[in-house]
Amino acid sequence: MRLINRLLLCVALLVALLAGAIGYYVIHPLTFPTLPLRFSLSQGSSLSLAAQQMRKAGALPDEWRFIWLARALRKSAHVQAGDYELESAVTPLELLNTITNWQSTQSGVSIIEGWTFEQSRAALNANPVVKHDSANLSEAEILKRIGATEAHAEGLLFPDTYYFSKGTSDLALLRRSYQAMQRHLQESWQKRTPGLPIASAYEALILASIVEKETGQPGDRGKVAAVFINRLRKGMPLQTDPTVIYGLGNKFNGNLRKRDLTTDTIYNTYTRAGLPPTPIALPGLASIQATLHPAPTDALYFVARGNGSSQFSVTLDEHNNAVRHYQKQTHGTPSPR
Repeated sequence: MRLINRLLLCVALLVALLAGAIGYYVIHPLTFPTLPLRFSLSQGSSLSLAAQQMRKAGALPDEWRFIWLARALRKSAHVQAGDYELESAVTPLELLNTITNWQSTQSGVSIIEGWTFEQSRAALNANPVVKHDSANLSEAEILKRIGATEAHAEGLLFPDTYYFSKGTSDLALLRRSYQAMQRHLQESWQKRTPGLPIASAYEALILASIVEKETGQPGDRGKVAAVFINRLRKGMPLQTDPTVIYGLGNKFNGNLRKRDLTTDTIYNTYTRAGLPPTPIALPGLASIQATLHPAPTDALYFVARGNGSSQFSVTLDEHNNAVRHYQKQTHGTPSPR
């Protein structure tokens, strides 16, 4: 009888110790190697894969306890893919709630293809739950804070919807967007069509920003990119209105005049051959890929048809005829437009 009682007492003690250890793990804050801590869970990640990804990022000391917790709470099938940023220490329970209730507990801000850097900043500034740490910072200071090595911010953010917790710094969101653009740009650059007249990934970004602004219909994007690639190969000026408009800045009132096209600026692609010095907007991934994989065409010109699509021409005569046909009320210029 005494042996049985002792065994029961040992079992009870073990259960108590186990319960205490579990309780301590669940509510005790995790130790992170750095803050903020960022990690990504890929689409379709299982609980085991998610735990592995978090451990590698430094969010978990081990995987098995977190997996056990998720299974015990029946949340193992609710892992949400996405980019995460932890601004402060959290408990395993809070971390589990974060990755399983991501869409309901996160706010979102969208950065749109074709926006300028200033428009992106304005969207962040207008969001009431973002912490506005960049409000009094110059562009150069912002670039330094987000780890960018480029001298100009234009075109460096990746258009997407970014989800975040209330109180997240706008600098953290800008950093995520910058890093996303670098990742997509470098991956696309490595897979580019051989022989393009583009010397670097940054030059590809510049041209992709022009393609973004010049494309009215998605189906035309590859041909639009091809026109500019063909012009670069021949040493012809790009002659694209969006670069001129960008160079005018606040002086542009919605009406692009002939004198604007003939007044030389560093962004005037009518008066200067080659690419402008920086991007003119945020290109989306489709424009980056079109730039690095242009359509197989000899076209050197295009003009808007008036329905969002473009008419492409190989010769100047064909282009001028298209201009007269589609833009009877405007002058035809020997340009891609």
